[in-house]
Amino acid sequence: MSTMDPEFAQSLRQGFKHLNRFMLLMWRIGLGPTLSAWPDVGGRIMVLVHTGRKSGRRRYAPLNYAIVDGDVYCTAGFGHISDWYRNATANPSVEVWLPEGWWAGQVEEVSDSPDRLRLLRETLIGSGAVAPLFGIHPRTMSDEELDAVTADYRLLRIRRTAACTGQGGPGELAWIWPVTTMILLPLALRRRKR
Repeated sequence: MSTMDPEFAQSLRQGFKHLNRFMLLMWRIGLGPTLSAWPDVGGRIMVLVHTGRKSGRRRYAPLNYAIVDGDVYCTAGFGHISDWYRNATANPSVEVWLPEGWWAGQVEEVSDSPDRLRLLRETLIGSGAVAPLFGIHPRTMSDEELDAVTADYRLLRIRRTAACTGQGGPGELAWIWPVTTMILLPLALRRRKR
């Protein structure tokens, strides 16, 4: 993030960590697709499930993305220091939770692709209001301007290899809704009768 004050960038990273916890919870209770309901503002949100390079544990990163020619693209706006980026490039077998489904996939670094700017522009448009928060306006910037302000950004392509089903995916905590309703509805009805 060469154009941003390092302290401000660190504050944003911390803020995104808290926001990411909320977004992951939304996906786990089955409401993840609603996060992408207004993509021009909130962006298109997916969850990248990756393996920790040191711990070997399953990790989750809510990310903005774009689908171009059937492949999923995401960018590490904080560059190579992003933990999820380092994990995904060290262990390229990942899962992606998208509004239209859950997929196994393979990550490939494409930061040096001749199509980098076109793909990065689409991915940044997919971030909604996040890119402008960082001073990047992907719809209006020239290629030269975009290239200059995203020099440290890393671009990843995820090729979906198989659809996933079963436990451990998006909506795994959707059971909370009926249980909560069964507990709260009688209480609300009893209170109303009084």
